Amino acid sequence: MNTALSSSERAASCVVSGPPVERLGQVLNSAALALLASLHRRFEGRRLGLLADRARCQAQLDAGAVPDFLAATAAIRAGDWRIAPTPADLQDRRVEITGPVDRKMIINALNAPVNAFMADFEDSTSPTWNNIVSGQANLFDAVRRNISYVDPASGKTYRLNERTATLIVRPRGWHLTEKHVQVDGAPVSGALFDFAVFLANNHEALAKAGTGPYFYLPKLENHLEARLWNDVFIAAQQELGMQQGTIKATVLIETILAAFEMDEILYEMRAHIAGLNCGRWDYIFSFIKKFRNRADFVLPDRSTLTMDRPFLKSYVDLLIKTCHRRGAHAMGGMAAQIPIRDDAQANELAMNKVLADKQREAEAGHDGTWIAHPGLAATAYLAFDSSRAPNQLQVMRESVETRAADLLQVPPGPVTEAGVRHNLRVGVQYLAAWLDGSGCVPLYNLMEDAATAEICRAQLWQWVRHGVRTADGALISRDAVDVLLAEELDCIRRAVGAERYARGAFSTAARLFGNMIAQEEFDEFLTLPAYELLS
Repeated sequence: MNTALSSSERAASCVVSGPPVERLGQVLNSAALALLASLHRRFEGRRLGLLADRARCQAQLDAGAVPDFLAATAAIRAGDWRIAPTPADLQDRRVEITGPVDRKMIINALNAPVNAFMADFEDSTSPTWNNIVSGQANLFDAVRRNISYVDPASGKTYRLNERTATLIVRPRGWHLTEKHVQVDGAPVSGALFDFAVFLANNHEALAKAGTGPYFYLPKLENHLEARLWNDVFIAAQQELGMQQGTIKATVLIETILAAFEMDEILYEMRAHIAGLNCGRWDYIFSFIKKFRNRADFVLPDRSTLTMDRPFLKSYVDLLIKTCHRRGAHAMGGMAAQIPIRDDAQANELAMNKVLADKQREAEAGHDGTWIAHPGLAATAYLAFDSSRAPNQLQVMRESVETRAADLLQVPPGPVTEAGVRHNLRVGVQYLAAWLDGSGCVPLYNLMEDAATAEICRAQLWQWVRHGVRTADGALISRDAVDVLLAEELDCIRRAVGAERYARGAFSTAARLFGNMIAQEEFDEFLTLPAYELLS
């Protein structure tokens, strides 16, 4: 007896809730819902099991364990193997722009003078139901090149140029759910939702356009989580009648534990992977988070955590060596600076910082880098065009020898009151914007997203937890942070104006952010409790 469900039956098993959103029926059509239901039923148990493994690993770290390269997979690290060939439109990735999935951003990013655009459902998109559904609709139109946008303020119309960047999509991480869609009474994975809906709706149109479904995969912590993604790819391609290996992914190495399993991650996904990326901001956040209960792992002010610090340089060098040995691209990370239009001198200083950062990446052997604003493209190309090649896969970095201790070396440096205040000010303002539906926020001439806000929050919790004193000798206690938070809220209120402050989510953000700093247990991600407040 055949008990397999038909596509229409699988689609009907998805319960979709949430406020009305334009084009919802087009985005969540029967094919998309059928694929989502199938992937949920097949892989949700494994996803939950891997999240439980994260909690068990955290308990071991809290008890004094330190990460190391896995003895069980030594043969993979020593083996002579390479990933499958990379498609032609992913060979040159010297400059990639990233940003949220709103309509104007997608058009501007695809039109930017860059090689690729990462449309981000994760750290730079607040996952309101409207943002998620409209983002999928926007990408649907962009893939078919019929996307346009009329600015309501200026009346200017935005359309795609003849030449556009290669599209790459970043779904949410394994830890997040999409509460507006349930299968068998359980919310679906946000990662599977973003992936399945985009793939089902666009794989045929992408093939007709001569490209493919390309993804960035965030926040993996080990090779078993990469194996899960690989198995999801295989199952999805089979269900949609796609040739195996059509999907290509780049994995962000943005957790400290994944840094010890780069070879293994590439190996697990060798038929579907194009490269690894140094996701520096989440990596710093992960370093703090994983060792949050260890007084010997306290980090100094965020502003001092530059990429020349040994623990970060070691991670970069290992990633480039590992990738190039396997024929994979080694992508650089994001410089947080953005153009400063009203101050020529400050803008020159900012652009010089960006250029120095990109030159560091190019000289290290990276194949490309990230920017957050089209105005940085020319600066980034100044660094990467010097290679006179679409990539630097020939740079093998054979002399690099990275030990576990190198990746775990805690950098010295001060903790200052200015650092405490900056973390409070940025954290609250970012979270307020996120609760209001914006996940990518320019603050103090830097582009902040969930990853940088997480650093702010994690550092404050760590400093309070371990009774750290500032360079001036002041104790960073809960009471002291409360006083500074109140003062910074007054500064924010004056800066944005009383009317805007009252309309925004500043008070809610301050309360939530303050509670997360003060509580005994550390929230794994600030977006988890904050998501409960979104519609």
